[in-house]
Amino acid sequence: MASLKVPASVPPPYEDAEQLNKAFKGWGTNEGLIISILAHRNAAQRNLIRQVYAEAYGQDLLKDLDKELSSDFERVVLLWTLDLAERDAYLANEATKRFTSSNWVLMEIACTRSSHDLFKARQAYHARYKKSLEEDVAYHTTGDFRKLLVPLVSAFRYEGEEVNTILAKSEAKILHEKISDKAYSDEEIIRILTTRSKAQLNATLNHYNNAFGNAINKNLKEDADNEFLKLLRATIKCLTYPEKYFEKLLRLAIKKIGTDEGALTRVVTTRAEVDMERIKEEYHRRNSVTLDHDIAGEASGDYERMLLALIGHGDA
Repeated sequence: MASLKVPASVPPPYEDAEQLNKAFKGWGTNEGLIISILAHRNAAQRNLIRQVYAEAYGQDLLKDLDKELSSDFERVVLLWTLDLAERDAYLANEATKRFTSSNWVLMEIACTRSSHDLFKARQAYHARYKKSLEEDVAYHTTGDFRKLLVPLVSAFRYEGEEVNTILAKSEAKILHEKISDKAYSDEEIIRILTTRSKAQLNATLNHYNNAFGNAINKNLKEDADNEFLKLLRATIKCLTYPEKYFEKLLRLAIKKIGTDEGALTRVVTTRAEVDMERIKEEYHRRNSVTLDHDIAGEASGDYERMLLALIGHGDA
């Protein structure tokens, strides 16, 4: 369930575009006005505002925001204002770059988007970077990471709820055999995790738990320092319980010495219109404090206000 709060009555896009243009005028940028508009518009409304803004002022709204804002506040506003597919393409491209490389971000995008949204992200990647996401991931990764990530970002999973119980039992057995042999990057493990629907995977992993007495991720903790195993466990969590994955990501981003604003910004901007309410519930259950409380304690200024607005905080 989304946390984004959109007013019952929203001004027409030309009025929002006019107000945003006014926010850039004068001696200082009116950050509060920017937050009051953009943090309370859904993706379709934000896209319309960008179109109308370009027609009215001959400028890309994103370029004007980039020029007027700075630091963490700039990044959260820019990521939020991007079209959903554009945003995923941008984050994925960033994750393949030398100084911002992240196998985790690539996995996260591949495993927590719907098949349709992942396909649209690949199309946006083509349009923006004149090459495919798959080729960049293949070029910038190696070994077992490449073996897992290329089919993950290439996937187009079936989205239905139908489950084949016989298949679930047979593939649970295959997974158990390969993991018992420590063949963690075996092509059968990769095949199952990168092609099966999420409903089918859930059935397979439930059977794994029932038949072999352990959750699969517990059996994948044999080597705590193995980076590929960490990514494999996160892949399974993203595919089955994304709210638990994102809760842990937020907890680590907020609790570490020096907040990880990159992770905090990414999770809030990408989940506010999807499942942030479930993530907030999981955060409260796991930490006995609200996500709002912890963000307010770690972030500050306009960056804090934008984050709190996006997660549906009452006063933002």
